[in-house]
Amino acid sequence: MISIDAMGGDRGPAAVIGGIAAAASAHPAVRFVVHGPKDELSRLIAAQGIAARCEIRDATGVVTMDDKPAQVMRNGQATSMWSAIDSVRAGEATVAVSCGNTGALMAISMIRLRRLPGVTRPAIACLWPSRNPTGFNVMLDVGADVKAEAPDLLTYALMGTSYARNGLGIDRPRVGLLNVGTEEHKGRAELKAAHDLIGAAQEAGAFDYVGFVEGTDLPSARVDVIVTDGFTGNVALKTGEGTAKLASEFLREALGGTLLSRLGALLALGSLRRLQARLDPRRVNGGVFLGLNGTVVKSHGSADATGVAAAIGLAVQLAQSGFGAKLAARVASAAMAGQDAIQDTKNGSSK
Repeated sequence: MISIDAMGGDRGPAAVIGGIAAAASAHPAVRFVVHGPKDELSRLIAAQGIAARCEIRDATGVVTMDDKPAQVMRNGQATSMWSAIDSVRAGEATVAVSCGNTGALMAISMIRLRRLPGVTRPAIACLWPSRNPTGFNVMLDVGADVKAEAPDLLTYALMGTSYARNGLGIDRPRVGLLNVGTEEHKGRAELKAAHDLIGAAQEAGAFDYVGFVEGTDLPSARVDVIVTDGFTGNVALKTGEGTAKLASEFLREALGGTLLSRLGALLALGSLRRLQARLDPRRVNGGVFLGLNGTVVKSHGSADATGVAAAIGLAVQLAQSGFGAKLAARVASAAMAGQDAIQDTKNGSSK
């Protein structure tokens, strides 16, 4: 069962219900709990022909993109977002999906689901297009918290490897720590400390630590999981999105500039369509909140039905893999590995 906040996106509930319909077609065994105004949702769901697959939970309140998290925490109990998270909290659904306000969604998720033992700061993980055989790298944190201490970065590494195993099927992920250079003497103090902690925990965590990586490595085949703080990760994510959009616009202008270029574009139409499909951000829509007693997938606020369907598809994959239980076990082992790594680092520095 997947819990869906139908009211959070910029395009309204029609886009969300369209995404549910597409996901229902792709995953015939999955059912949905849909949260929002019952009358409006009933009409949209009936029009898509998926009423038998959906249970509607009437929730008249809506969290807008302008709402402050603190305000939502005080007055948001009647909203569709709150209701969607509570379905996971009650064990009714395995994963919640929302296109809504990221700050409010994280705040509600933290207060209703609570952090896993051993997690100080939850993280948001995203899939970054890459040269790897899977087509993607995992990067976290991309905006849950603007800062992270060395033990937090170690926890991100362990949670990221769990996501890579269950979301991408990588048995022994390679982990890199994002820095301003690959040399060991570079970076802030917490990065240098995290470098030692992650390196010491790789055997217990069943991953390979490749050391520091730079921004140019984000789409490379050198690494599978990229660990960073939320401030740096969010800037990198938004920069990547903006650059991809700009490149697409430049390419469209260049191919339509002259009669000869339009003819060349026509001849290369098949290749261009494959490139467009590969770079389409909608097909990798969905950031995953990690470190909570329940799984939450955050869809982009401007997602259309295709993007919403991709986020739901990710939620289904994580639910079917038993990701939540595996992540909890991974974090528990991370706490022990982290303590061992910290002690080993202290012992090494005292010699």
